[in-house]
Amino acid sequence: MVFYFTSAVVSPPYTIYMGKDKYENEDLIKYGWPEDIWFHVDKLSSAHVYLRMPKGLTIDDIPKEVLIDCAQLVKNNSIQGCKMNNINVVYTPWSNLKKTGDMDVGQIGFHRQKEVKIVAVEKKINEIVNRLEKTKDERFPDLAAEKESRDREERNEKKAQIQDQKRKEKEEMKRKKEMEELKNYSSLMTKENMTTNEDGNDSDDFM
Repeated sequence: MVFYFTSAVVSPPYTIYMGKDKYENEDLIKYGWPEDIWFHVDKLSSAHVYLRMPKGLTIDDIPKEVLIDCAQLVKNNSIQGCKMNNINVVYTPWSNLKKTGDMDVGQIGFHRQKEVKIVAVEKKINEIVNRLEKTKDERFPDLAAEKESRDREERNEKKAQIQDQKRKEKEEMKRKKEMEELKNYSSLMTKENMTTNEDGNDSDDFM
């Protein structure tokens, strides 16, 4: 089971989701999207929370209000963290998550520590948590199928882009060829390359 939340503090709204337990977290780690940003309470156990970014945006483009929503949701879903003040929440792109065979279920590491960011959470803000909880939707998604559909769509988009680029290159080559031909024709039609009767080509007499 996966829990989905909607952060409507900005428009258009953002989707936030998390697994019910560590086994769902394993699937989320495996079938995450390149657009996803992962959140977790630093140095404490907590839910794995993901923010799905619009295509083309990065971790640096997360609206401040949405970042606060994610941090509050993570804190509220940490057995220890929810009772503490002044905690840190770490977040990083899904692509930076590292899973090795010797790790426990739901446990992850990072490929590049420099891509891990931290947001400080002073205390729980009930207003934010309650607002997000009202949007909570429990689903049983086929994460593998959703990932494949997303990747297939991206492959089709890239294929279309390549075809469009080839079409533009072909049109540009055609345009250059036509311009070159026109230039050569204009050169042939210059005064120096043209002959008239005055050049002595008047040997024919008409009777």
